[in-house]
This record gives sequence, structure tokens and C-alpha cells, in this order.
Amino acid sequence: MGQDVPTRAVVLGGSIAGLFAAKVLADAYDEVHIVDRDKIVGLKGPRKHCPQTYQANGLLTRGVQIMEELFPGIKQQLLDDDIPTGDVSGEVRWYFQGNRLKQVHGDLFSFGIVRPLLEYYIRERVQLLPNVKFFEEYDILGITASADRSRITGARIQARGKKEETVLDADLVVDATGRGSRTPVWLEQLGYAKPEEERKKIDLAYVTQHFKLRPGVNAMQGDHAINPVGHAGLPRGAVFFRVDGGRLEVTTYGILGDHPPTDQAGLYEWLKSLPARDVYDVLRWADPVDEPVKFKFPTTLRRNYHKLTRFPDNLLVTGDAITCFNPVYAQGMTIAGVCAQTIRQHLHSGAAPDPLDYFRDLAKNGVDAAWDMTNVMDLAYPKVPGNRTFRVRMQNAFLKRVQIAATHDAKVTLAYMKAATMVAGPEVLMNPAMILRVLWKSARGPSKESRQPFTWEAPAGIEPVVQDTDLPKAA
Repeated sequence: MGQDVPTRAVVLGGSIAGLFAAKVLADAYDEVHIVDRDKIVGLKGPRKHCPQTYQANGLLTRGVQIMEELFPGIKQQLLDDDIPTGDVSGEVRWYFQGNRLKQVHGDLFSFGIVRPLLEYYIRERVQLLPNVKFFEEYDILGITASADRSRITGARIQARGKKEETVLDADLVVDATGRGSRTPVWLEQLGYAKPEEERKKIDLAYVTQHFKLRPGVNAMQGDHAINPVGHAGLPRGAVFFRVDGGRLEVTTYGILGDHPPTDQAGLYEWLKSLPARDVYDVLRWADPVDEPVKFKFPTTLRRNYHKLTRFPDNLLVTGDAITCFNPVYAQGMTIAGVCAQTIRQHLHSGAAPDPLDYFRDLAKNGVDAAWDMTNVMDLAYPKVPGNRTFRVRMQNAFLKRVQIAATHDAKVTLAYMKAATMVAGPEVLMNPAMILRVLWKSARGPSKESRQPFTWEAPAGIEPVVQDTDLPKAA
């Protein structure tokens, strides 16, 4: 950064948010140190201190674009390694209110990859950076500050099993420790105000399991994923897609205390009850390869750092440590990428970023829109507590019309998916021509085709894993 003394940035947390941040910092600082509680270098499987590591984690199309921008060629690397891909609007079977949307290819690229393996690919790229060093299996004890507490000077860490602590001096500390971030506590200890927090109780739980289709079974019928989305009348849903290793990953969820079971028989019955039976109908022909694993997510959370008026220099916060969205909408990793982009925009030559400017730009350029979407969709469930303003009620009413119109019109589907994957803002649905299109196409209610069971012909001589005499007959 134009100084004679080597400069150092310390990233607290080695998850995707921390790795994205480390990449942009490596372009501006002489040294970047990544501190994590787990053994992570070379790891392809789940890790202990990543709470959602076993569950489905989606990188939205904008997230894929950011990943490729940060690590040129990584998209092709995943393709070369046979990671499944799909078009979000053309090769994903979406169900809203139990009705199937029309599919259309829209260049909305997505990967089918489990969270631990995606982390591995990104971490391998970060490891190639010569000025990045990993501190594995270290507990993060706190941060250090100047005598007047106006700026952060480093981080206090402790190797697992050791008594002595280590102080990593730093010109910049970035907190990427996730929802459990201690930055609000550290701020208070230093005499600063804690950020105001917004929480919404959704009492969500989801269960993930992996399967392999029996040989000769083509139950997916060319689709990359099947996503029946929960709604007010049935607050249950699933994301179900092809992932690495020839497997299928299903994460099924329920909110407001209506939680999926983890016993195998109970899970099949739950899947049968979803807004569309497609996931269950496919998994009848697939063998489980592991046990169902549950994760509970009681509340969404946003820490409003952008509203603070005082903040110490040389400290930033990124990823889930700022905002934890409803994971059903898969925004978290993509917003981690937006955070990294925003950090990069604030890395002025010869000076560390101004934290408050960073937080305000991050809110304006990414978090506000994503949080608003989470808020509106969560409040579509009548029993989720929250302030249903006139604006929120109108947004939900229009969104329901969009979902109905998309059962008739592929152009509406494409616009909707562009907003959902964060490739475009909500305005893609709000221009006058699209509003008229939505109102016109939704006036007739859902299309007849969208309400017809999706059927396929089971191959002769292959027995299903689960017997079911109540299946609709194949066309």
C-alpha cells in the first residue's frame, strides 16, 4: 500500500466470506493472515465449526459471477471436474403456491456442489496467493486497540491446546466469524455503541440428505433441480438438486415450528406432503448414501453497522457477521461476495478503508435489497411476527401475482429469477411493461398445465426404494 514497512491484514474466519475478503486484501496488503478454529487447508469434507456445513448452500448466479471475477478460471475448473450445472430459470422446476412455473433458458448459471467442496475449491485458489498465510485451529480471543481506542491494531489468538496467546499486529482486521461475531461486544468494551439489531423469528429447521438414483432411472427428466417452495397455506418446502459425485442433495425445511423429521420413514412421508410431490417421486427411486442431518435456524438477523456514527479505524465486518438471511433464499454466500467487492472498492492506495463509508456502501449496494426481499417473503407467512406495512402487503400481493403469471409466461419467470438470483434488482419486475404483463397474465389464475402432476415412465424391471400405491400414473 505504498509504505516501506510491510502491511498486514488479518481475517478472522476462514469460511467463504473470509476467503473472498482475503483475496481482495491480498491485492493491497503485503501480508494477509487468515485465522480459523478448524483445520481447513486441504479439507474437502465438513468441518466442525461451520454450523451449516452439512446442509445445502446455494451460490446464486450473481455469486458465481463474483467468484469468477475474484478467481478467474475457477468456473471452468469446476466444469472440468464434472461439477453439475444448470440454468436457474430453464433447468430448475420451480413450484410456488404449489404451481409449476414455465421454464425458459436465461443464462442464469448455477453449480450443484456441496458446501464443503465449494469451500475447498475457493480455499485452494487463496492458498496459491504467496502473501496469504493460514492460522489453523486457533481460537479468536479478541482485538487490540491503540491507547486512545480510535483504531484497531491487531487480533489476539490462541492455538488450540496452548495456554499462551499470540497477538497478530495488523493494519486492518476483518471480522468474518459469522452469526456468532463478537464485534458488537468488542465495540462496547472499547467505549463504542453496539449496532442496532433487527431480528425476525421464523423458527425454521431443515434436514439434508444425499441420495443416488438407481441405474437406468431418469427421474429428473433433464432438470438440474426441483424446488417446491413453502407458502402460507403449507409452510414446508425443499431445494433438491444434482451435486458432485453423481449424487442428489435434498434439503427440506419447515418454518414456525413445523419441522421435518430425521427418521427415514418419517422423512419420506414429509417429502410426500410438500407443495409438489416431484421430490418424493424421484427419491422413491434413489438409495440414501448418508443419514438425514437437521439444522435449526430460529431467527434472521441484521446488524445495522451502517447506522452508527462512530467506529474504530482499521476494522471491518463481512458476511454473516453483518446479516444472516433466511437460508431458504440462498443469499448468504452471494452477499459475502458483494462484501468482498465493496471492500475492494474502499482499498485506496496508502490508506485503510473508512469503516463507516464501507458499511453505508455495502448496505446501499447489496444488503438493503436482499434484506428487504427476505423480510417481505417471511412476512407472507401470517404467523411470522413483524410489521406488515402497506408497502409490505402490496409487495406480497404483487409477488403472488408474479408467481401466478409465471405459470403462463416464461418472460415473467425469467424476470422473477433474475431478481431472485440477484443478477438484477427488484426493478426488473417493476417497470410498467412488466407490471401490465403480470396483471394480465395472472388474472386467469394459475395455468392448467402448472397444476398437472409431473409424470415420467419408470423403467421396467427396476424396483423402487420406497413402495407407493398412491402415485399418479405416468402419461
